[in-house]
Amino acid sequence: MAVLLTPTFLRGELMKAWLELIVDDIDSIHYQWLQFRSDNLYKLAHNSQICYLRKALNDRFDPSLRRIEISSGNAFTRQYIYTDAEQKPKWLGTMYLYGDEDYEDTGVDFIVKVPTDLVFSVYAMTALVDYYKLASKRYKIIKV
Repeated sequence: MAVLLTPTFLRGELMKAWLELIVDDIDSIHYQWLQFRSDNLYKLAHNSQICYLRKALNDRFDPSLRRIEISSGNAFTRQYIYTDAEQKPKWLGTMYLYGDEDYEDTGVDFIVKVPTDLVFSVYAMTALVDYYKLASKRYKIIKV
């Protein structure tokens, strides 16, 4: 293109080589700028809503099958075991033990469910979720 913009009497082999040398660097810088711009537009088009976060995760880690899901966190109530001094009944009944992230007062706000056969980097997925999620929200990534 740069050769077509030069006058016809300057279109020698040396001038063509010199113009291609100059334009090649400009083309690479322009390509890098276009990639940077498209990445920024993609980031601006997504936010912390569940549908956008799920779309960003599937676009990055599972673009063909789109199997990554996001569900609400568990909200189990705590069951307490009393001491003799409190004089409460000692029958415990059936109790299930959960991790700290499964209870309603200290639990996670959402769960990212990833298929077991999907190969991904936990650090990359954590970084992507951390980028889009709200600062106060807690989450965990599990394989299902």
